Amino acid sequence: MTARDALARARVRLAAAGVPDPFTDARRLLQHHAGTLFDVDPVPDPEGFEALVARRAAREPVSHILGRRDFWRHAFRVTADVLDPRPETERLVEAALERPFRRVLDLGTGSGCILLSLLAERTDATGLGTDVSDAALAVARGNADALGLRARAEFARADWLDGIDGAFDLVVSNPPYVAEAEMAALAPELGFEPRGALTPGGDGLGAYRRIAAEAPARMTPGARLLLEIGPTQAAAVSELLAAAGFARIAVLDDLDGRNRVVRGEKPPAARDSGL
Repeated sequence: MTARDALARARVRLAAAGVPDPFTDARRLLQHHAGTLFDVDPVPDPEGFEALVARRAAREPVSHILGRRDFWRHAFRVTADVLDPRPETERLVEAALERPFRRVLDLGTGSGCILLSLLAERTDATGLGTDVSDAALAVARGNADALGLRARAEFARADWLDGIDGAFDLVVSNPPYVAEAEMAALAPELGFEPRGALTPGGDGLGAYRRIAAEAPARMTPGARLLLEIGPTQAAAVSELLAAAGFARIAVLDDLDGRNRVVRGEKPPAARDSGL
């Protein structure tokens, strides 16, 4: 079987399975399987390649099949134990890098992609990533090792901020935010990701309520909080931050023009009037 024939067959199979971009996925799988081939080159182990195509036809994400996902400037190892990093989340990283920070807290770190991307850009900063999943934390630690960042990146098992000590001048999170009623309409690929990283149940705002209430105690005066949100949640999350005393609340859009990040700041400490 030549590369051209293999791609044609894979494209037909993936299209029949409803895969959104069958040709691109087929090419990625073939390159992963055999490296770069010319159209007339024979495909080594064609049965092995067809097994990869079968996994994708079952709607397993390409990143899980390849074992990695590109995000920001790096490739991160991903498994079924972590949320697959999305390009939209890069908007949160971009916003975090707009101002200096020295100590960052990443709540629900998953693969560690947010925390590690930030630390790679700010070589004088340190950070802590938390997650309730030991399996996710193992993936994050492995990614930190691969990027040479373990000296500046710590990881801890925690339910949001429970048991977290210290003060941070930047807190970031991409928490689960899909409402329970919306889960059935999600793409089949999301069934391969941990449910707890997608939805907190209920109206999808539970994680934001916890973070808004608990984060200020672990933030320095003037520290920033950056939260990724679903595209319809900007008003509700902004109200939660306002009620918790955050200032300078703003909603940031992604490249598609959708609300993607809510930003707030802990007010600076009140000046002593001397009276």
